[in-house]
Amino acid sequence: MYSSIKRFLIGRPLKSHELGEQKLTRLKALAILSSDALSSVAYGTEQILIVLASVSTLAFWYNVPIAVGVLFLLTALILSYRQIIFSYPQGGGAYVVSKENLGVNPGLIAGGSLLVDYILTVAVSISAGTDAITSAFPVLHEHNVLIAVILVILITILNLRGLTESATVLSYPVYLFVIALVMMIIVGIYKVATGQVSPHLHTALGTHVTGISLFLLLRAFSSGSSALTGVEAISNAVPNFKNPAAKNAASTLAMMGTILAILFTGITFLSYWFGIAPNGHETVVSQIASQTFGRNFLYYFIQGTTALILVLAANTGFSAFPMLAFNLAKDKYMPRMFSIRGDRLGYSNGIIFLSVASIILIIAFKGKTEHLIPLYAVGVFIPFTLSQTGMILKWVRQKPKGWIVKLITNLVGALISFLVFGILFVTKFHQVWFVVIFLPMVIFIFHKIKRHYDSVGEQLRVVHPTVEAINGNVFIVPIAGTTTVVERSINYAKSLTDQVIAVYVAFDKEDEKKMEKKWEALNNGVRLVTLYSSYRSIIHPLCKFLETVQSKAQENHYMVTVLVPQFIPKKRWHNILHNQSALLIRAKLLWQKDIVVATLPYKFKK
Repeated sequence: MYSSIKRFLIGRPLKSHELGEQKLTRLKALAILSSDALSSVAYGTEQILIVLASVSTLAFWYNVPIAVGVLFLLTALILSYRQIIFSYPQGGGAYVVSKENLGVNPGLIAGGSLLVDYILTVAVSISAGTDAITSAFPVLHEHNVLIAVILVILITILNLRGLTESATVLSYPVYLFVIALVMMIIVGIYKVATGQVSPHLHTALGTHVTGISLFLLLRAFSSGSSALTGVEAISNAVPNFKNPAAKNAASTLAMMGTILAILFTGITFLSYWFGIAPNGHETVVSQIASQTFGRNFLYYFIQGTTALILVLAANTGFSAFPMLAFNLAKDKYMPRMFSIRGDRLGYSNGIIFLSVASIILIIAFKGKTEHLIPLYAVGVFIPFTLSQTGMILKWVRQKPKGWIVKLITNLVGALISFLVFGILFVTKFHQVWFVVIFLPMVIFIFHKIKRHYDSVGEQLRVVHPTVEAINGNVFIVPIAGTTTVVERSINYAKSLTDQVIAVYVAFDKEDEKKMEKKWEALNNGVRLVTLYSSYRSIIHPLCKFLETVQSKAQENHYMVTVLVPQFIPKKRWHNILHNQSALLIRAKLLWQKDIVVATLPYKFKK
C-alpha cells in the first residue's frame, strides 16, 4: 500500500541517466527560482512607506530616491551573483564563495543563514498566502494553520515529483502575476500621462519635511531592501540548469533582475503619484489596482495572482534549500542523507526536511509568522555581505583580466549590504536578537557533524599497506530462551565459525540455573555464558561482556561478531554498537526473520 500511494503521489522512479531531462530551461527556472524575489515587490514599496509614515505623509516623496537606492543595490547584487555563477558553476552560492575565500566559519555562517532563511521563506510565504485566501473567504479564518500546512504538503509533493514537473505547474501563476502587474503599471502610467490622475494627490519632490533624519531614511532604505530577498537562489542552484548551466543561470538572473526592477519601479512610481498611504486594511498594491481599474474583474485578477505568488514564493526555498544542503553534506557538515537523490532524481531528504521544519514553524506561531520577517531579512543580508566580501578577496588574490571593475562592483555591493544588515539589526534587535544565539548553535552542529565523519573516516582509513592477520571470528549470540529463532541463529553462526558463544542475561539466580539446564539438554555444542543482572538491565551486562571478549580476541587476532537478537529493540542495539563504531549489516534469512549482524571493530572503542 505504501509503495502504491508513493507511486501515485510522486510518480514512477526515474533512471539515473534521465537526470538531464530533469534540468531546467531558463523560463522554467525563472518561474521557480525567482518567485520569492518577484513576490517581494508586493510589499517592498509598502515597507518604505510604513517607515516614512512615522514622520508625515509629506515625507512620502522620499520613497522615490530611496527606491533609486534599492535599484542601485539590486544592480550591484545581480552583477555580483553573475560573477559568482561563472566563478562557481558547481552551485552553493554564498556558502562556497565564503568558505573558499574567507574561511570555513564564514562559509558556515553564510550557509547556515541561508538554510534558516529558506525555512523562513516557506513559513512566511505560505502564511502570507493563507492570510490572503482567508481574507477573501472569512469563514476559513479559523482554519488558517490547517490550510497553511496543506499548502506546504502540496508544494512538497510537487517538488518530490521532480524539478520539471513542479516548474511546469508553478510557472503559470508566476507569469500571470508578472503579466497582471505589468498591465497595471502600463495602465496606471497611461492615466498619469493623459492627466486622468490629479497631480495634487502627491507631495512635490524636494518638499521640506520637518522631523526627517538620515537615520530614518536609512531605516526606510533597509526596509525597502526586503524586496531583494531571494536574488541569491539562482546562484545556489546552477547545477539544476540545462547545459551550458552557468550561461543559462546568468541569463535567468539577468531576466529576474530586469523584471524585478520594472515591477518595483512601477509600483513605487504609481504609489507616489497616486498619493498612496499604507494602512492595516488594504495593501499598497491593492490600493493602486483599485485606483487604476476600480473594483472590477481586473482588480480581483491582480489580487488573486498576488495571493498565488505569495504562496509560490515558498517554492524558491524548495528549489534552493536541497542544493545548498547537498553542498554542505558533500563537505561533511550535514548528514550524508542530504546528498542522496530520491526516486525522481531530486534531493528528496532536503525537500522533506524543509517541509517538516516549515510546518513546525507555522504550527508554533499559529500561522502568524509576520514577526519572523525581520529575522528573515537579516538572514538574507548576512550571506549577501559575506559572499561579496569573499569575491573581493578572490579578485585581489587572483587579479584576472578586468579585476578592478569586478572588485569595485563587489565592494559597493558589500558595503551597502553590510549597511542594510547593520540598520536592520540595530532597529529590529528586539525581533532578531535570536540570531545571535541561534547561528552559533547551527555552526556548532555543523562542526559536530564534521568531527563525527572525520572520526569515522579515521577509523576506516587504511593506515598500513599490509592487512594484519586475522586468525578467525568469534560469534556472540545473545539469547532470551531456547526457541526456534535461537536455534536457527545458532545454526547460522555455526555455519560461519566454530567459535560461537551464546549469552543469556538472568535477573535472578533461579532463572539462571533453569536456563543452564535447558541449554545443557539441547546439546548443540555451543558454550553458554550466563550473566547475572542485579538491576534487571540486559544492555549493561552485555556491553561489559563484549568489552571483555573483544580485548581477549584482539590479543589472539580474532574478530568478534554479534547476532543482534529480536528481543532487544534494534534502536537500542544500534546506539550501543554505534558507540563501539561497529559496522551494521542487515541480513534477511530464509525464514524471513531480520537479524542484524554487527562486526565489532578490530580495535575496540571503550
